[in-house]
Amino acid sequence: MDRLYLSWEDLLLLVRHLAGRLEGQPFDLLLGVARGGLIPTALLAQALGVRDILTAAVMFYEGEEPLPEPVFLQFPPDPLLRGKRVLVVDDVWDSGRTAFAVKERIRRAGGRPWVATLHFKPERNRVPDRPDFHAAETGAWVVYPWALEAWP
Repeated sequence: MDRLYLSWEDLLLLVRHLAGRLEGQPFDLLLGVARGGLIPTALLAQALGVRDILTAAVMFYEGEEPLPEPVFLQFPPDPLLRGKRVLVVDDVWDSGRTAFAVKERIRRAGGRPWVATLHFKPERNRVPDRPDFHAAETGAWVVYPWALEAWP
């Protein structure tokens, strides 16, 4: 699979584009998916002026290999999500299984989820859904500037 290496400048351009698409949307809070979604979540929160940020730690990959089911290592308690419009932020929508599982868990808690990602891989999508907002589409393995592979 081809690799797409992004610089910090590339990342900021993607976040600005995504923030422009999200401006004026009535979200109550952002939910960053660890690990890849944490930096985009922080940057989007700054750009959108959002201060209410939660995190979810969901493990669906061991290296580049997917697990059969998501493992929720950490997730906000239901009362923090009930009745809230939640923007789930992650770096990439690959198979879509992580975001799909997170959205379902938010729905079960009584929240209303939307998903925003930096990258969407439509050819690899394996769920009957897609991100509500994304900055770019690709088929490549994306190497974000925070990835160990990108460190000098």
